[in-house]
Amino acid sequence: MENAAHILFIDDDPGSREGLTLLLEREGYQVEAVAAGEDALELLSRKSYDIIITDLFLPGMSGIDILKHVKEHSLPCNVILITGNATAETAVKAMKEGAFDYITKPLNFEKLKVLVAKAVEKSRLIAENLYLRQQLRGKYKFDNIIGNSPAIQQVFSRMEKILHTDSTVLILGKSGTGKELVARAIHFNGPRKEKPFIPINCGAIPADLLESELFGHMRGSFTGAVADKPGKFELANHGTIFLDEIGTMPLHLQMKLLRVLQEQETERVGSTRRTKLDVRVISATNADLEERVRHGQFREDLYYRLNVIPIPLPPLRERHEDVPLLAKHFLRKICMDMNRPILDLSQEALRALERYDWPGNVREMENAIERAVALTDGDIIDRQDLPPQIGGIPLDDTPMPIVQIPDEGLNMAGTIANIEQALIKQAMDKTSNVKARAAALLKINRTTLVEKIKRYGM
Repeated sequence: MENAAHILFIDDDPGSREGLTLLLEREGYQVEAVAAGEDALELLSRKSYDIIITDLFLPGMSGIDILKHVKEHSLPCNVILITGNATAETAVKAMKEGAFDYITKPLNFEKLKVLVAKAVEKSRLIAENLYLRQQLRGKYKFDNIIGNSPAIQQVFSRMEKILHTDSTVLILGKSGTGKELVARAIHFNGPRKEKPFIPINCGAIPADLLESELFGHMRGSFTGAVADKPGKFELANHGTIFLDEIGTMPLHLQMKLLRVLQEQETERVGSTRRTKLDVRVISATNADLEERVRHGQFREDLYYRLNVIPIPLPPLRERHEDVPLLAKHFLRKICMDMNRPILDLSQEALRALERYDWPGNVREMENAIERAVALTDGDIIDRQDLPPQIGGIPLDDTPMPIVQIPDEGLNMAGTIANIEQALIKQAMDKTSNVKARAAALLKINRTTLVEKIKRYGM
């Protein structure tokens, strides 16, 4: 049968062991049966089971002892107890220790079948949830935020320092720089990783609905409120709430948010009851909040409450040295997602990616690589396979100035300095004075460029 859950059955009565094992195997379960708790522990040290069915009274270890062992070692299985002396006290003790349920002798096999099916379903949900959390932790490891540039290394350094704190974080960066990826990495690598991560985009929800989304509402509190609904803050309790595009929040909600942050409690719309909170708050914006504060569009007290730990994310144009790493990362990821052999980038395609300004940042690059993978028939992505605004960038290198040596000779050091200054000025003009981009054009490190600019007093 399709259901192949593993069951460990413990009973010191040979007839009961044999009979129940046969019945459960006929239902499609895989069953191992032992006579004593000590034998069960030996099996549990080597194997995992979905369900344990155990008699309460056993020679040596009791069924309650088995249950305690399962809970103490966090084994991913449910325990059903069998007892011939069911009393209210026995049932309460079993349930307090964490039993899934109990059943009395003589056994009603139809009732046991229902219990086992429910326990299997719960065990599989727990296992699936654990798997998904492991996948999320893998997806949001620091390793998946790609870059070796000094700018992104500063981001890593700050993230590492705040992982094991509950400090409020404000992530600052243009659209597409990976603000939510950073927020998730902070959550899934910190002590709250087993608790909820609840994101909400404050700019994507109409102002009249945002209050209800954030704080919840009671049935009948407004037209359309047909049932009680918890808000995002309640759902994030003991975990993390991520308030994306916080700069778009209306002023009247900013006051309520400030109160929630100060008092660590929330109140649903239409209710007078307050709920205590234990929530880490991470917010993000692509707006200049200080500018909004000056214009009265954002509360100054809320800004300081949110901006405890700022994490500025550099735009991609300021870390051009990360472009090849990012391009190859996305190329591998997208090829795997599309079940294609891993493609390669031609040198011309890579140079075009490096020359582009990336106004849409990392997200634009991912989309560009996805388009190229989808439309490329061969094994190599060439320049013409890229979107035209990227692949159409001229790749001709600026020719080096030609210096003629006069008969009387020249000051070589001074001449080289003049050439360097001319090239630096030309590169800075071409890149609107963005040093990282100018350094990329000149094929030198940004720090080297900065030193030369200082040396020449430019």
